[in-house]
Amino acid sequence: MAQAPTIPLLSPYKMGNFNLCHRVVLAPLGRSRSYGNVHQPHAILYYSQRTSKGGLLIAEATAISDSTTLGYPNTPGIWTKEQVEAWKPIVDAVHAKGGVFFCQLWHAGRVSNQDFQPNGQAPISSTDKPLTVEGIDGAHFTPPRRLRTDEIPQIVNDFRIAARNAIEAGFDGIEIHGAHGFLIDQFLKDGVNDRTDQYGGSVENRCRFALEVVEAVANEIGADKVGIRLSPFADYNESEDSNPKALGLYMAESLNKYGILYCHMVEPRWKMTGEKSESPYSLLPMRKAFKGTFLVAGGYEREDGNNAIAENHTDLVVYGRLFLANPDLPKRFELNAPLNKYNRDTFYTSDPVVGYTDYPFLEDTS
Repeated sequence: MAQAPTIPLLSPYKMGNFNLCHRVVLAPLGRSRSYGNVHQPHAILYYSQRTSKGGLLIAEATAISDSTTLGYPNTPGIWTKEQVEAWKPIVDAVHAKGGVFFCQLWHAGRVSNQDFQPNGQAPISSTDKPLTVEGIDGAHFTPPRRLRTDEIPQIVNDFRIAARNAIEAGFDGIEIHGAHGFLIDQFLKDGVNDRTDQYGGSVENRCRFALEVVEAVANEIGADKVGIRLSPFADYNESEDSNPKALGLYMAESLNKYGILYCHMVEPRWKMTGEKSESPYSLLPMRKAFKGTFLVAGGYEREDGNNAIAENHTDLVVYGRLFLANPDLPKRFELNAPLNKYNRDTFYTSDPVVGYTDYPFLEDTS
């Protein structure tokens, strides 16, 4: 029997020092099941289920410190010894199945409220402008406090230490969360950032904080272990920019100075949570500008993922909801098998199994 031709998504790829067997990447998906901000044993099964030999997984948004970082309940952290130890068996399980595992480092910024802040203080941001939207389950956001210029190096340092901790936990590398309206994005976007110091105004100034984080982390663990996620076109958490193409291009070009491993960008069509829309914009200029590995995310399915790679619009394609609902997604893509439907109602259910590790594999359904 003739071997079926390999689809582009399942072709091998060399990402820096990592030999990937396919190009289907697990997206960083916050799951709100890390009680007390410490990962629980049920996460071992969740990540192990979604691991395949030579597959890249990006862990969910992981808080870098307890000072100002948190914005949601039950999110994991990586600032204490206990948290690092809790990550180790999860990382070991991914490695045991031949996976490559990166930890996404996150600071919520103003997407928070005083209940998550030490002594009930205001969340920090690039601005003191409050969010007007509601969060998950109708959560309200407390108006933020604008970070003083002299406080910014401490936040940069928190990212650096978190990166070191991630490597200690056994991760292969880290991804800086610079997307979706969280702290770094609050500095990048002129719809949020209204500063008048060296971190505000021009695109160079607004990108300064992000690039300082990149530099600090790259110096700490090596640029060959560092990625960043950016969403210049998205307006999550009221983070819009007046010229997203220029912002994305400036970041893509600037990242080359640091020689980092990858840039992970969210498609312009992915404006708000879970909705695809037509967009006149493209990530192609950023793809061409960035010298490292390029990852794309945002509503991809099998066919357009294959096309994106075949047309050299990206190196790797990142899947979120489809990978959540189909732990064996690369296998299903290979066989062109039907996909499980995801259940949005259980994305953040605080249960160690429901909507987490109970999606069936192909062999369970056949």
